[in-house]
Amino acid sequence: MRRVLVSFALVVGLTVPLAAQRGAVNDAAEIERLRDTAYLVERDLSSLEQRDTARADQLQVRLEELQEEIIYLKVKQRKEGFVQRREYADLRDRLEGLRAEARTATAPKPVAQRPIAPAAPVQSVLEVPVGTEMDVRLTDSLDSGTAMVEDRFEGTTLVDVHVGGHVAIPAGSVMRGVVTAVSPATRTNRTARMTVSFDQVTVNGQPMPIRGTVTEAIQGSGIKGEAGRLGVGAGAGAVIGGLLGGVKGALLGVAIGGGGTLAATEGKEVRVPQGSVLRVRLDSPVQMYTGR
Repeated sequence: MRRVLVSFALVVGLTVPLAAQRGAVNDAAEIERLRDTAYLVERDLSSLEQRDTARADQLQVRLEELQEEIIYLKVKQRKEGFVQRREYADLRDRLEGLRAEARTATAPKPVAQRPIAPAAPVQSVLEVPVGTEMDVRLTDSLDSGTAMVEDRFEGTTLVDVHVGGHVAIPAGSVMRGVVTAVSPATRTNRTARMTVSFDQVTVNGQPMPIRGTVTEAIQGSGIKGEAGRLGVGAGAGAVIGGLLGGVKGALLGVAIGGGGTLAATEGKEVRVPQGSVLRVRLDSPVQMYTGR
């Protein structure tokens, strides 16, 4: 009977460790794989530190805790010959999770695409040549008795100016003029004079510098064919002359001299009332930009 009890005790003593080892990790290489994973996490954190130091420091603390647990399992395996499989799996899963966080934080954030701006309209350049003439109706009056040098005045073009089949300066464009010299009538100077020129035209809201000289002053309230077209070139003056109608002809009491000088012919002041038409000749080419 005593022999039976001893034999039973030996069988039970051997069976229990074997049962425990069935759910255990016996291979030291598996513990080394945990260390390899920790090394990969450390490398990812080094890359993350260049972009987000604070986040890298947070993950580094967690990595150090896991590295201590790896050392604990390694010592335990050396002493007892095995570690529980669930302990190993739990540590492995936490290492893999930490690595996934480090890699996600290291990946560059997608760059938000900027909205594509619509293409700017293509502009074409139209050059209005020297010698082109335009009729300009004054919106201000001029008087040599009150005008001063550098005074500005305005008028609007009466007809379109075409270049190569395109409208370069449309009717209704604002022309800016300037008084460049004035000599009012006095007792000793019976001939009043006033010199004016045009230095700017505004087309579609865009001001453009010009140099224009007045060649004729016309009195009247009506221009025949204001909506017509004005050709450019040597015959421009003849074309404009054919468009004029219902007017009184040259402005009474005013003569046009060289350089756009208006002179009184009756010993009075030079007076050009509002609504009068001045014929202006371009003394330099003008480049106009039009959208296609």
